[in-house]
Amino acid sequence: MPYSPPSSAKPFTLTIPDADLASFNALLALTPLGPKTYENTQESANYGVTYEWLSSAKDNWLTSYSWRAQETHINSFPNYKIQIEDIDVHFIGLFSTKKDAVPIILMHGWPGSFVEFLPLVELVRKRYEGKECPYHIVVPSLPGYTLSGSGPQDKNWTIEDSARILNSLMKELGFGRYIAQGGDVGSFVARVLAAEYEECVGVHLNMFSTREVPDRSTLSPLETTALDRATNWNKTGTAYAHEHATRPSTIGHVLSSNPLALLAWIGEKFLEWTDTSPPLTTILTNVSLYWFTGSFPRSIYPYRALFSPDRAEFKFLDKPTGFSFFPFELFPGLKGVIEKQANLVSYRQHEHGGHFAALEQPEELWDDVEEFVGKAWEGGVAKL
Repeated sequence: MPYSPPSSAKPFTLTIPDADLASFNALLALTPLGPKTYENTQESANYGVTYEWLSSAKDNWLTSYSWRAQETHINSFPNYKIQIEDIDVHFIGLFSTKKDAVPIILMHGWPGSFVEFLPLVELVRKRYEGKECPYHIVVPSLPGYTLSGSGPQDKNWTIEDSARILNSLMKELGFGRYIAQGGDVGSFVARVLAAEYEECVGVHLNMFSTREVPDRSTLSPLETTALDRATNWNKTGTAYAHEHATRPSTIGHVLSSNPLALLAWIGEKFLEWTDTSPPLTTILTNVSLYWFTGSFPRSIYPYRALFSPDRAEFKFLDKPTGFSFFPFELFPGLKGVIEKQANLVSYRQHEHGGHFAALEQPEELWDDVEEFVGKAWEGGVAKL
């Protein structure tokens, strides 16, 4: 029989109430910018978001940006919600009618959202328009992020909890075997899925965090530049992560009470972690989602584990692993390093692109995923 999602997956339409939208606009209009300083007027020194950028972005948010237009765009994709344990999980599902289509779950990180993957999903939709798509594409909002709920308030929530929920999501959708793809937090979730759940038969990543130091003499100029950039970021760009990890309650209160502060905090990352800055509309949509869903405080739970000094390293990834190298990635995966820590069956390097690969380079990332699936999947089981 052709595949169809189960009745437990309810179609979902994103609609922010008019009253919430009006309250947001009033609050944003009344929120002042901080005073000009030496630091926030320096473009080349990279002290963070500049006064000029934040002022211009605020004006655009108030006068030119249309949230309703972005809602319409998001709703042009098939959105669903499904109850997994006590989590109301949101996802975009591009389902094939082919009974042997390969299920792929695509996972974002912080400060991203499912919106990162919309260009890639649109690419797949157009590429197979009028034909039977050989894939089921599932793009969830990770638990705690934007349109997905979070776990109970009386206990800590971990990446392992999120992996359990997302594995259950794929099983509830009827997929006894699937491929996981992820960057940023999504890459950690994918590695847990591969290690802990037999249903996940292979992983494709575009970020690979490791403590292993590569042999610089073996690196190409592109790899050396990427490594130097990542090393410098680790020295100068991780203060936000330590705040998330050590004082999540404080930063959660601060950024949940001020939309302009949230824009500065998140916008900085989209400007600094990319090869070419994405359109302002994309940044504003992502930040708006965090604001309207009140999800910033819920979304930073991974940092307590990821930036802990006693964080355990991942075990060897014995399931088929693919990787896409983008030179502006914060943790650029170098082939010689990954080969020592994973069963690497597919590896591609790109000269452009950064941390938000699905948003910046959707065609390149998707082509890499397709190549990996061709090498790692056969008849619903992994080629081990």
